[in-house]
Amino acid sequence: MLEGVNVALGVSGSIAAVKVVELAHELRRRGASVRAVMTESAQSIVHPWAVEFATDDDVVTDITGRVEHVELCGRDGWADVFLVAPATANTVGKIASAVDDTPVTTCATTALGADVPVVVAPAMHEPMYDHPGVLDAIDRVQSWGVSFVDPRVEEGKAKIATEDAICLDVARAAGDRPLENRHVVVTSGATSERIDPVRVLTNRASGRTGRAVARACYVRGADVTLVHDGDDAPYATVERVESAAEMLDATLDACRDADALVSAAAISDYTVEPSPEKIRSGQELTLDLEPTPKLIDEVRETHPDLAIVGFKAETSGEDDEMLEQACKTLKRARLSFVVANDASVMGGEDTRALLVDADEHTEFTGTKTGLGLRIADELARVLGRQND
Repeated sequence: MLEGVNVALGVSGSIAAVKVVELAHELRRRGASVRAVMTESAQSIVHPWAVEFATDDDVVTDITGRVEHVELCGRDGWADVFLVAPATANTVGKIASAVDDTPVTTCATTALGADVPVVVAPAMHEPMYDHPGVLDAIDRVQSWGVSFVDPRVEEGKAKIATEDAICLDVARAAGDRPLENRHVVVTSGATSERIDPVRVLTNRASGRTGRAVARACYVRGADVTLVHDGDDAPYATVERVESAAEMLDATLDACRDADALVSAAAISDYTVEPSPEKIRSGQELTLDLEPTPKLIDEVRETHPDLAIVGFKAETSGEDDEMLEQACKTLKRARLSFVVANDASVMGGEDTRALLVDADEHTEFTGTKTGLGLRIADELARVLGRQND
């Protein structure tokens, strides 16, 4: 998601600066080029040589006659985005007041004046993060279009966000945002139907593709609601569900103000009346299975004009069969397009899929991250055509 992006990385004097080496490596692993700028306080925590090694470039520790702040973050500067990570309360306050007494704050002022996107990842003790002046500074800087990566509040500290969360916000700030001001609902993962208090009916879906779609929609500018059986995600509002019925209810509710639904979850086709007590082992048992409602059909009935993307997994391994089933689903629920793939990709990092709409089908082969971006971009085109 960061291929070809130039990231100027500002490091201030939080103890979280010890994580900057790995952050720089992660930005580069995702395709970015990185050049670092450090405050004097940050240099007391992590040596510039370590950051130079991590970025494979010289580190700016002073503003000299080379006017490094302009060379990096000016109107014709090197950087596509200026990332401050970690950002102390002191640094956030200085950025809000245009106080330029460190290389980092000088670069920030230059970037803001040059309309270079700025991303800030704060890290400090929780009482500092809750200080009215700090909160006012954050609000003020956000009103200028600066993106803040929310910290993880744990153990009385507002800890710096994960590397993944920071990289996603950098990608969102630096790239095109064709889904900006759009609300996209994504279902993901497997559902589980209770048999008794300890047993469930479920499937092999990992949720990797659905999460990739949600992340991609976020990077492309959308507000994302993720309905799944997993944990919270920094890129989405998460509605945690277990059963097919819970997923349907949560999705219907989320779609009330949505622009689109991407139904990537592997939803149970059947449910069963659960036993209130654990079923004893060693006995023959017959389960009476009842079909669950089709989520996309229920959403289509409730929201007749909503853009909906469906998924269709098959086990035949034949493209013709996948196309036939995808077209049936496309027509039945009046979908914008269908992503068809073989069930063998469940749980893997790579995938092969056919994107099928009313006029044609195209093939995608690659990572699920790449498929997520492909789906987000196609969805943006669908929503753009609706507004034409």
